[in-house]
Amino acid sequence: MRLKILLIVSLVMTGTGLFAQNLDKAKDLLKAHKLPEAKAEIDKALTVEKNQKSADAWYQKLKIYNAIAADSSISGQYPDARMQAFEALKKYTELDDKKLVMLQLEQYKPVNDIYQGFFKVGADDYNSGKYADALANFKGALLASQFMNAKGWTTLRMDTTSTLYAGISAEKANQKDTAANYYGKIADSGITKINGAPMDQIYKWLVDHYEKKKDDANMNKYLALGQRAFPEDLFWPTEKLDYLREGGNKDSLFAYYDVVISQYPKNNLFFFNYGLELYQYASDTSTGKKVANSDALTAKAQTMLTKSLELQPDYPQASLVMGQIAYNAGVDLQAQAKAIKVKTPDDTKKKADLRAAAAKKFDEAIPYFVKVDEDLGGKGKLKMEEKRNLKDAYDLLITIYEQKKDQPKVDAFTAKFNDVDKVH
Repeated sequence: MRLKILLIVSLVMTGTGLFAQNLDKAKDLLKAHKLPEAKAEIDKALTVEKNQKSADAWYQKLKIYNAIAADSSISGQYPDARMQAFEALKKYTELDDKKLVMLQLEQYKPVNDIYQGFFKVGADDYNSGKYADALANFKGALLASQFMNAKGWTTLRMDTTSTLYAGISAEKANQKDTAANYYGKIADSGITKINGAPMDQIYKWLVDHYEKKKDDANMNKYLALGQRAFPEDLFWPTEKLDYLREGGNKDSLFAYYDVVISQYPKNNLFFFNYGLELYQYASDTSTGKKVANSDALTAKAQTMLTKSLELQPDYPQASLVMGQIAYNAGVDLQAQAKAIKVKTPDDTKKKADLRAAAAKKFDEAIPYFVKVDEDLGGKGKLKMEEKRNLKDAYDLLITIYEQKKDQPKVDAFTAKFNDVDKVH
């Protein structure tokens, strides 16, 4: 019985001695930069279950695998070396009961080597167009920085650069949902700049991504975050207006227009667009009749267009639409007058009153069309839309003055109409 006990003790001591020898040999091979041999020794040592409880062994694995990952002559043979080093680091921190003294003596160099190694290789892969590989390495850099943060080794709240490049790499690798995850971390944190570069495109990308996925909740979330981060950028309200317009619900569209003009009270374009869309909806007869509240919507449209012209008096589009609203009202009144079959003196009076009201509307329209002429007629080269607006104004002035039987005015505006393409 005693002999068996002594034999067991002897075996334990022999095993401990072999482990120490393997570990010392691995250290010596690392110093000699014989990395494959050092790897073989440390791997052999860690195959023994009890050796896996040695903080020193895991620390040596960390250093050996870090060295392999950093050596371009052999790193390709061991593509997971840096991640293995990272796993060894985590194991070492679990087991070391001496307050990480080995790591502190080296001023946390192995930790920095892991992070910087992942980032550098990621950057090299990115610059070489190997975006999927770049993504994997930037992910590694993020895992390392998150671990460092969890251990209190850094005060950096977020590794924004690695997060950004992980997102860009994922996007370029056509991994859109993965890109959205990383970009979302940036936007969710309210970050507006990384290394001095504005991040507005990240927020816009997220809006577009979730709009395409028909994820209204996230689309609206990033619209709101983007507007909060970059309030002067008109992309946010414009994008949401476009989205609501495509949705077809006019009540929702107009309700949001009310929000937008309160947020941007000095922007004449929002007032113009609101007025134009109100009037287009109010005057739409594609269903066979106008909407029930057509008159109220038209009145509100005129209010919006008037505000647009107050903010920018020389905005010919707004003048043209204001003139068209008055002109079309005159045409409607003429049609009503024409529809009356005169049978009584009252019918005669109604017909005359409607004609007079129509003439008044045409008179209201004239100054707006003349303003279009003032804004555009004296310019040189015009854009196609501007030429079209100018021709529309002249055409309607010609029609009005023909009804007034004012031939000199008809001739003058006809000549201007004919000269638009020649002059502009």
